[in-house]
Amino acid sequence: MAPVLPAVLILASYFIGSIPFSYLVARIASGTDIREAGSRNVGATNVARTAGKGAGILALLLDLTKGYTAIEFARWVVSRPDWPFASVSPSPLHSREMWIALAGLIAVLAHMFPVWLGFHGGKGVATAAGVFLALDPIVIAAATIVFVMALLSTRFVSLASILSAASVPIFFRFLVHDAPFWRIVISIVIAIVVITKHHSNIARLTQGTERRMGERKAE
Repeated sequence: MAPVLPAVLILASYFIGSIPFSYLVARIASGTDIREAGSRNVGATNVARTAGKGAGILALLLDLTKGYTAIEFARWVVSRPDWPFASVSPSPLHSREMWIALAGLIAVLAHMFPVWLGFHGGKGVATAAGVFLALDPIVIAAATIVFVMALLSTRFVSLASILSAASVPIFFRFLVHDAPFWRIVISIVIAIVVITKHHSNIARLTQGTERRMGERKAE
């Protein structure tokens, strides 16, 4: 029976993160298959471009909620008296903080690779923001400031997302007093996968072809 709860935590984190809210919101709001419209990214920014700002905001909030919910569910699971791993052991498997942060990573990966959409998902920014909000509101507040400053100065949503993602592990390490080791480690992994998912944006940024916020696509 010992592996049951960890397996439930992993599967539930994937299920929560894999709910394709951006796809569903765009479908309901405009009948659009977001995978075939705009940037073809299954994310809130593309929903806003193809189905309207209201739909984009709703998709953003729902994707953020996925990350937050995954962390809160993980906290509930590891706090149960029948959780199989004792926190006094030095093994990573016995660290409750590791399992909680791992649930966040799984939720982000599930958003990127949802089984329901043939593993074609979004870039994970909003879901990662929900994860970090649940882990530490101070960190996500600081990362949001980085995002806003980068967006206002460059008008590139992708660059702002990349810079804010990269800032999160730094804030966990230097802004939070005694941040758990595994929280810092997994925040680094989440930042890497989010930035990696922006590979096409990075290529366009280097080529000077990335669209700025509010800029219409050239006909």
